Amino acid sequence: MQKKQKGLVWFRNDLRVNDNESLTKAIAENENVIGIYYFDPRHFETTKFGFKKTEKYRAQFLIETVTELKQNLEKLNIPLLVYHQMPEDCIAKIVIENEIQTIYFQQEWTTEETAVLENVKLKVPITIEFKPTFNQFLYHPEDVPFEIEFIPNVFTQFRTKCEKYSKVRTEFVVQAMPKENLEANKTQIPTLKDLGFTAFDIDSRTAFPFKGGENEALKRIEHYFWETNKLGVYKLTRNGLIGTDFSSKFSPWLANGSISAKTIYWEIINYEQQVQKNDSTYWLVFELIWRDYFKYISLKNGSSIFKIGGILDKDYEWKSNQNQIKSWINGTTAEPFVNANMIELQQTGWMSNRGRQNVGSYFAKNLHLDWRIGAAYFESMLIDYDVHSNYGNWMYVAGVGNDPRDRKFNIALQASNYDGESKFRKLWLQQQLF
Repeated sequence: MQKKQKGLVWFRNDLRVNDNESLTKAIAENENVIGIYYFDPRHFETTKFGFKKTEKYRAQFLIETVTELKQNLEKLNIPLLVYHQMPEDCIAKIVIENEIQTIYFQQEWTTEETAVLENVKLKVPITIEFKPTFNQFLYHPEDVPFEIEFIPNVFTQFRTKCEKYSKVRTEFVVQAMPKENLEANKTQIPTLKDLGFTAFDIDSRTAFPFKGGENEALKRIEHYFWETNKLGVYKLTRNGLIGTDFSSKFSPWLANGSISAKTIYWEIINYEQQVQKNDSTYWLVFELIWRDYFKYISLKNGSSIFKIGGILDKDYEWKSNQNQIKSWINGTTAEPFVNANMIELQQTGWMSNRGRQNVGSYFAKNLHLDWRIGAAYFESMLIDYDVHSNYGNWMYVAGVGNDPRDRKFNIALQASNYDGESKFRKLWLQQQLF
């Protein structure tokens, strides 16, 4: 009698059921499917720069995301096993106990993720087949008009050729498994306390009061596109600083894969067909292409994105003055606009794109501090931390990445242009005089 095919979906940064290639393939190719997710303890440790790798804001968002993933998988009759352990420490046991033959997962290529995968492969039986997918892109690697080693170092060249020659693939549609596939499991999603944090209240001033999870992401699309038509004015408002609707706020859900870039793209196309097509609808696609570009830059350059000289191997003299770093973190610098943005980040785990560019430029270009320290702090604090975008943007503002102009922001002018009435600074600085 032939053995049943059994597949394991190892969820990483693809915490959704819709448009999930690994999940779709596993369901199509197996008679039994289970999912697994690891809250890796290494993600909550302190880094060499002195920050927790993941702070409480993203930790809470991740807990909410995995909770919804578990519920959505159960609707498809698929159990999700959740462990607060390193994957390589227990995946072999799970594979053997459940007679798994194939592991499906989203391919990652940055240093830490690659090391984890290699450690897992060493632990499981050699008969196990690994099936990776590239499901985090807008433009699939097979569809971009470049070999990876020839990805241009200038974004515009990448964008224009992709827009001309590449197509966005259709979404993967998931099917439910038979009811008998859903077996009870006793694994528990860890709490904030389990991860080393105490409970906290959301700051009422935050521009990102939303919860994690795929359903929440889809609700946000519904609100931003259809209920308020804010998509239609996105280009005009995207540099705002206060409130929930000046920008799409999709980035936290995109970062952990609880929504895909393709899902957003095809909903934009739907909006353009039903409501309007204008500069704003295009500009949100433009931002999705920027996200793709940073992924391709890291795919091309590997660990160079983490080196002090960046992908350009620039030999600048960087400092690590602890007093200046603390002043920047705590919002007590000489620049009120920088201070307001940094306090917002400290209190909420969120900062606008305009704020990020300014505080990053100030850190690297005014204070001449080692940009990797700033990047590590953002990695710790941001709800929407994404390794490729974070390090890509920090290299960009530090002059060691994808900006041949090596710009420096005029902070006072930026404050005047984007916070002319000081509403943002007053909101976050309150008692401070400026």
